Amino acid sequence: MTQTAALQDAIPSYVKQFQSDGYLLLPSVLPESKVALLNQAIDEVIAGEAPSLAYNVYNSVARHAEFASLIDEPSILPLIVNLLGYNIQLHISHLTVRHPNPADQKTTSQSFIDWHQDGPHPQFPSIGGVTPTYYIKACYILSDMSEPDRGNTKIIPGSHNKPYNPNSRNVRETLDGELQICGKPGDVFLFAQNLWHAGSPNRSSFTRRQLFMGYSPIWMRPIDYHSATAEQLQDASPIRRQLLGQISDNKFKYYVPEEDMVPLKSLLLP
Repeated sequence: MTQTAALQDAIPSYVKQFQSDGYLLLPSVLPESKVALLNQAIDEVIAGEAPSLAYNVYNSVARHAEFASLIDEPSILPLIVNLLGYNIQLHISHLTVRHPNPADQKTTSQSFIDWHQDGPHPQFPSIGGVTPTYYIKACYILSDMSEPDRGNTKIIPGSHNKPYNPNSRNVRETLDGELQICGKPGDVFLFAQNLWHAGSPNRSSFTRRQLFMGYSPIWMRPIDYHSATAEQLQDASPIRRQLLGQISDNKFKYYVPEEDMVPLKSLLLP
């Protein structure tokens, strides 16, 4: 059985775990060859940026074809559809690189980020103090994050399901129940936007490299692009076109699409 087939067979149990914990860590999703291609793409993109301890590259899919190839990554997309529904789009694509920073220097490109839930300001509406899940991110781990304090993402498991408010927003302080997501190159970390999380400082000798692909209902505005470019849509498959937000010229159909406008429906389990 292939890794992709194994992941798909596990979807029902993954959905149950995600709903309870607000996150999943999936090992060995990408092969070494794909990780190498993505890291080569990162090198090419970062070479065009000013030197910095930290980089945040938004709308990454428009910067390199290797990044864009993850928009509809077949090993992850069925799980996203069964977690969020099939009327979805790419919401954000965000490359983060964090060089070693043992002195915890704060940089203009945010070398670390304190505890938060993702979302707009003012925040998403909440019900009884609980913010619903509006979008989900898949984080592709592209460097060795197998040990803590390498700029790992910190999370509070289950904090998406309750009216949780941390007693401190400072990522340097240890909160009750927190854990650091540790993974190897090729692992993928999924989490809900309403899960409390933070990007911790990198006190190691390793450089953190992570590429986030976020997905949301197609009727939401994306974060880091308004519409796909003609180049992105050229030769795009129907699924890729949907994920790039191109399903109809009639915007009402974003709320009530016809079946042939949302080919991702084929990935939804009965």
